[in-house]
Amino acid sequence: MVWLWILAVVLLLTVVLLWTRVGVWVAFGGGDLRLDVKFGLLRLHILPARKSKPKKPPKEKKPKPPKPSKGKKSFSFTLEDGKDALRTLLPALGRALKRIGRGVRVRPLRLSLVLGGQEDPAAAAEALGKIQAAVWAGMPQLERLLDIPDPRIYTDVDFTASAVAAEGEAGISFRVGTLLAVGFGMAFPALGWFLRWRKRCKTRPPKMKKPKSEPPAEKESPQAGVLEES
Repeated sequence: MVWLWILAVVLLLTVVLLWTRVGVWVAFGGGDLRLDVKFGLLRLHILPARKSKPKKPPKEKKPKPPKPSKGKKSFSFTLEDGKDALRTLLPALGRALKRIGRGVRVRPLRLSLVLGGQEDPAAAAEALGKIQAAVWAGMPQLERLLDIPDPRIYTDVDFTASAVAAEGEAGISFRVGTLLAVGFGMAFPALGWFLRWRKRCKTRPPKMKKPKSEPPAEKESPQAGVLEES
């Protein structure tokens, strides 16, 4: 019976871990940036970094002789590899987010954007119209895919200012089970892309090193020959 109790405790801890929320919280404004990381009830402060005590300068170490390099194969990443990664991973990520997108919660979401229209009021008003159209068109789609309880987005134009003023805060969190679901959904496509990339790297011809250019030989001036003959 003891092993049944142990199994029950392990299952309970697994369920609690899968339902635990992790996430990040970002706030910006006035040239400052704050960043926190959350794991359940724990909150870890990342930015701005706390000032640490000055450390003693490390002792100088004697340089070690360089080790002889072994003939290992180098793996390079090209633009074609990046395109192949996007073609492979983006559809898998989209399918995973459609299945578990509502498990991603965005709270709070408060953004304020005030455009400066002192130099060109007409252009600022036109830019404001485009931004508001994008917000009105994009937010319903985001609210359908993600859990955004109370979004607050404010946009305006200040015709007495020349610079853009932006501030706000946003927090995104998701359950550990959601992360695992996304990971399992992308594992096989990512593995297939990785194997194709390694194969391309092995068949790719090695890069040839450019020979060092030798300095041009000095030409003898004709005047020196004339002087010698004389």
